[in-house]
This record gives sequence, structure tokens and C-alpha cells, in this order.
Amino acid sequence: MKLSELAARLGATLDGDPDAEVTSAAGLEDAHPGQITFVANPKYTPLARTTRATAILVEPNFGPVSAATLRIANPYLAFARALELLYQLPVYAPGIHPTAVIDPTATVGANAHIGAYVVVGEQVVIGDNATLLPHVVIYPHAQIGSHFLAHAHAIVREYCRVGDHVTLQNGAILGADGFGFAHYSAPQSGEPAWHKIPQTGIAVLEDYVEIQANSTVDRASIGETRIHVGAKIDNLVMVGHGSSVGDNTMLCSQVGLSGSTHVGKNVILAGQVGVAGHLTIGDGAIATAQTGIPSDVAAGTTVSGYPAIDNRKWLRSVAIFHRLPEIVREMRQKSSKPE
Repeated sequence: MKLSELAARLGATLDGDPDAEVTSAAGLEDAHPGQITFVANPKYTPLARTTRATAILVEPNFGPVSAATLRIANPYLAFARALELLYQLPVYAPGIHPTAVIDPTATVGANAHIGAYVVVGEQVVIGDNATLLPHVVIYPHAQIGSHFLAHAHAIVREYCRVGDHVTLQNGAILGADGFGFAHYSAPQSGEPAWHKIPQTGIAVLEDYVEIQANSTVDRASIGETRIHVGAKIDNLVMVGHGSSVGDNTMLCSQVGLSGSTHVGKNVILAGQVGVAGHLTIGDGAIATAQTGIPSDVAAGTTVSGYPAIDNRKWLRSVAIFHRLPEIVREMRQKSSKPE
């Protein structure tokens, strides 16, 4: 694609040869002629001066470099859109593979692609333009909107509801049983035992939700577990039963939400954040990686550590922690000196 066309389609201002062509994208260090890259963090500015890329997406006030520049307010977003233009995703033609099993009471909308060994249960409703890749299973009575994309081995359990433009990556499971067991003493032995609590609720994904590989959103014991519009859930995330995740919230890899956790809008929980459950995380809050959250988090705050505290206080605490042996030694020396 010529840079002039790419700039026009992205809405960027081009400084450089409009007839130069790019065919793919790469990072600053790895890019070579014929590729486009981007700079969204000022610390990578020196690499922009040495990159071999044909063109770089940068902010409007970025300084001059040898490569052509496409100047735009959000280079990272523009790079994502450039990838969409340059990388051709597989196209799945409408049709039903002969090994797919679709219950005669199910309704599948127009232009669906149903792959090999897909199973669609009774009374299922799936909207138009769905793509179900091999070994996807849709349990009975599930309701799914239009433009649904389910990669291989994704599962939607019984009675769960899915909105429009939802993506389930490989192995994502919507609506597995929540982890509910009541403790009791076995009547004959008197030994402690666990009685399974029926998980009679559902799980709901609203429009434009994406759940990535091997993540789980459990069904509620009663009521529902709900993921709101535009939320994104990374690989290996666990959303416990009866929880809710707000609009455009991001749960990064290995986040765990215990049951009845309520996460607000535009929240970011970084990798391996653990949430105790039965609590609320306010709109716009951020928890840095490996934070443990045992209680409510106020809207708009950034927390770190365990138990979660204000990020700035945690950074100061970590700096002091590394000096503890030295501080203790100094205190002992002072206390041992005679008055």
C-alpha cells in the first residue's frame, strides 16, 4: 500500500515520499524497508532515528527522522488500524461443515460459517454472520447475537446470553458452574464434607466483549454474572460467579475475581491481580500487577501491593523495604551506644 493511501485511510499527515510502499508492520528495532512501525512512548525516540522502517507513525509534534512519518494524535491506535489494513485475516465462507451437529430446534442466522465438529444444542438462537470454528460447543437454550466469532474449543453453556460482535478465543468458557459448595458433616461418618450448591443462574456477555484464550466466566448460583459493553478479558482470567465487569474494563492475564466482585467502568486490573470477592472496585481504578485486593477500591485510584494500598505509598514502601537490613543495623548500633 502506498503511504499516500495509508495516510488518507488513517487520517494522518504524511511527511515523506507519498509513492513509497509498505506491505507489513513491525516493531522499531525489527522493522526493515517496506514496513511501517510506530512510536507511542518518548523513551523509544532514539530508536526512531535508527530504524530501517520505511515509515513511522508518530504524534504531530514528533521531531524529524530519516524515515517518512505519518503524524496522528494516537499513533498506537493508528498502528492497530494499519495492521487491519495490511494483514489479511482468514475469510470463512458461509456454510455448514458436514460433521457439525445442529439440533433441529436451533436457529442459526444468515451467512453463518459452522466448522467441523461444532455442536449446537436445542433451542439455541444465533444471529447473522456468525463464525463457529472447529469443536465449538453451544449448549441448549443459549442466545447469541450477530457477528459472533468463536475460535476452536470455545464453549457457551446452557441459557447463557451473548450480545453482538462478541469474540471468544480458543478455549474460552462462558457459563461453567460457579464454585459453590456448602460445608457440612457427613451424616454417617461425621467427617467434614462439601455439598454442591446448584448453579442456577446464567452468564451474560454484552456487545463488543472479547474473551481471550482459556479464560472462564462462571455462571451465577442465582441471578447472573455480567460482562458489560466493550470489556476485554485476557488469557487465563477467572471471573467468579455473580460478578460484574463494567463497560470497557480490561482484565489482564491471570486476573482472578472471586464471586460477587463488582468492577466498574474503565478499570484496568493488570496481570495476576487477585480480588477477594464481595467487594466493589470503582470506575477508572487501576491495580498494578500482582496486587491483592481484599476490600473496596475507590473510583479513580491506583493501587498496588498486598493488601492493596495507594500506588505512591506502595512505591515508597518498596524503596524502604530494600533498605530494612541497613536501617535495622543502624538502629542497633545507636541503641548499643551508652548515653
